[in-house]
Amino acid sequence: MKIVLAYSGGLDTSIIIRWLIETYGAEVIAFAADVGQQEELDGLDEKARNTGASKVYIDDLRLEFARDFVFPMLRAGAVYESGYLLGTSIARPLIAKRMVEIARENGAEAISHGATGKGNDQVRFELTAYALQPDIRIVAPWREWDLQSRTDLMAYAEKHGIPVPVTAAKPYSMDRNLLHISYEGGVLEDPWAEPPADMFKLTTDPREAPDTPEDVEIEFERGDAVAVNGTRMDPLQVMLDLNLRAGRHGVGRIDLVENRYVGMKSRGVYETPAGTVLHRAREAVEQITMDREVLMQRNALIPQYARHVYNGFWFAPEREMLQTAMDEAARCVTGTARVRLYKGSCTVTGRKAPQSLYDPELATFEAETVYDQKDATGFIKLNALRLRMRARLAK
Repeated sequence: MKIVLAYSGGLDTSIIIRWLIETYGAEVIAFAADVGQQEELDGLDEKARNTGASKVYIDDLRLEFARDFVFPMLRAGAVYESGYLLGTSIARPLIAKRMVEIARENGAEAISHGATGKGNDQVRFELTAYALQPDIRIVAPWREWDLQSRTDLMAYAEKHGIPVPVTAAKPYSMDRNLLHISYEGGVLEDPWAEPPADMFKLTTDPREAPDTPEDVEIEFERGDAVAVNGTRMDPLQVMLDLNLRAGRHGVGRIDLVENRYVGMKSRGVYETPAGTVLHRAREAVEQITMDREVLMQRNALIPQYARHVYNGFWFAPEREMLQTAMDEAARCVTGTARVRLYKGSCTVTGRKAPQSLYDPELATFEAETVYDQKDATGFIKLNALRLRMRARLAK
């Protein structure tokens, strides 16, 4: 039996290689998707082979991730619940898609992952796999083995001589990609506990960020960022550039308790520097380019779209249908936004567009000839008609 494992080199997947070999007598093919983890990929090939993997794939998927997953989601303005920009959620369908491809290439019957039976990732990985290959077999160790906690896993690793990056003193888990880093579990499970100051990797502590603000101009075409400060860039370059700029100024930190798909609440701490800047800058261009009613309709669909992404339904007809609507709404979003990065804040300070719907002559408080203010009388009375009727009936 051949199994393709989504491998990160972390605590769970380091143990899973050995467990799959012992439990299923399987040949394990380890796959690590480079979606922007940087130094986390160092030594991964050797580590996976030393732990028992017969073959290791480490694929650079960063451009595909930015272009085909992150940017379409940003065009849709997706935000889940209290401000989560879906950094982990959006990476899972790409990773699972590549796992299915590797399984086909190697004649593997199954895929496996390290997601727990309590979390969202198990759903995201498996929904994607079934959507792309209906007869795929999935092995989910956390739903099968008798290890009940990460403490058990650390003991298992020590027993089998498997090196892992987690210690009892620093037990929170971390997931990193081009869009964000998420932290959860361990010391963060107490929603009152402040995140450790040394935990953050992408962003400077706002209190220690530069005392001089930085202004950045971001140019958009049809809802996609295509240039930063006048330099044309592809989606990957945009993300890399803005992660550095915004991260230096401490932009993009968020601490929230969210509702998982399986029904429980979970505390997550996130760093999303580039995503935060792009989200706010795109909104600024939308404000002067998107028709009011289109904007209202699009905004009404955002919670549904975000929920589909969060719950793992990227390769599903409902998300694809909504994406078509979101992309149509974004066709007009061509222009430039200027934002100011300063000590954890990202503030819009200007926006312009070649096809702007904003007309200074109409908006002015000075004398003008385009708008007859007397017309407002009938407009207000017509809109007040139902309110007046209600008031009369209440007497």
